[in-house]
Parts: sequence; structure tokens; C-alpha cells
Amino acid sequence: MITIGITGIIGSGKTTASNILKQKGFTVIDLDRLAKKAIALKEVQEDIIERLGKKYVKDGNPVIEKLRDAVFMDSDALRELESIIHPRVGDELWKEVDRQRGAGTEVVIVDGPLLYETDLHKNLDRVVVVSAKTNKIKERLKARGMSEKDMERRTTLQIPLEKKEEMADFVIFNNGTKKDLEREVEMLQRRIKEWEVMADAP
Repeated sequence: MITIGITGIIGSGKTTASNILKQKGFTVIDLDRLAKKAIALKEVQEDIIERLGKKYVKDGNPVIEKLRDAVFMDSDALRELESIIHPRVGDELWKEVDRQRGAGTEVVIVDGPLLYETDLHKNLDRVVVVSAKTNKIKERLKARGMSEKDMERRTTLQIPLEKKEEMADFVIFNNGTKKDLEREVEMLQRRIKEWEVMADAP
């Protein structure tokens, strides 16, 4: 079995590319889903209250909007939240990978925005970066209602796309239509087959 990370930055199209892979029959582990699962745990919420403050948990539920605003405005808050969430996400990820290995799954896609930032990429066999031109990304984020200031704040907390492209084993360029993206994903599929052959070689 091989594990392939898929990452990018907000607005680059990582989630859309992952969904296309899922539709094509690939097993995709969504790290955002695992993070939401982790943040719902009582012990995680207790850690958040202790290290970030009571205002971030209300009636036994995390106040996601406040947490999101805090981490994108304060790098210290981001590091605190990551230190609480990411170890649990990592544990759940490798448990799921082991389950898939036991089930005979040949390829597992790990969908996460911060694979490089959290060093998760080091334990994956390959990493794919979904990239796009800055103007395209801004266009997409504006369509979601995001302000220029928010865009700037969120992107500065992530490794720049250009750097991620240099580190990647394969880059998907998402500057056109969804059909264009589907064609890029088809090229990735062919590369995945090559990676599988290489992994099986003695």
C-alpha cells in the first residue's frame, strides 16, 4: 500500500481535487474531518479552555468561529491549538491507515491543508500539491465572501505555494474549469500507477 498526501493552500482547489479522486474510487482520509472529531472530545475542549480561554468553548461545544478568528489573527494561538489538535489527528490518521492496510487497500489519499506545516508529509510515501495562480485564488475566495485582509492573514500562516510546489512529488495546476481540473487529476492517476509499480518493485 502507498500513502499519498494531497495539500495546497486555501482557495487552491485541494478539496475539489480530493473529491474527484474519491469519485474515481480512491480511499480519501480527510484530516479536517479528523480535526473536527478531535475538537469535539471533552479532554480537548478542557485543554482549549486551559490554554486559550473559556470563551472558545460554550455549553460543551467549541465555538469554531472564535477559534478560527483567533488562530488566523494570532500565531501563538495557532501554535497552541495545533499542539492540542494535531497529535490526536495524527494518531487517528495512522489508525485509519492501518485499518485500510488490513483491508487490502492499495492506495490511501490523505487530504490535509497543513501536511508540510505539521511535518506529516515525512511519513507519507508521496505528496501532491494543488496549486493555482494568486489572482485565481483571490477570485475564488472573494466569491466565498472573504475579505482581502482575511485572505492575506490566512495565506501568511501557511508555507507559500511556490515552496510547496518545490517540495511536492506531483503538482496539479488548477487555473481553469472543473473539467480542466479533472484532466489534471487523470494525469495524477497515471502517475499513481507508476508509483504503485515502483513500490512493488523488489
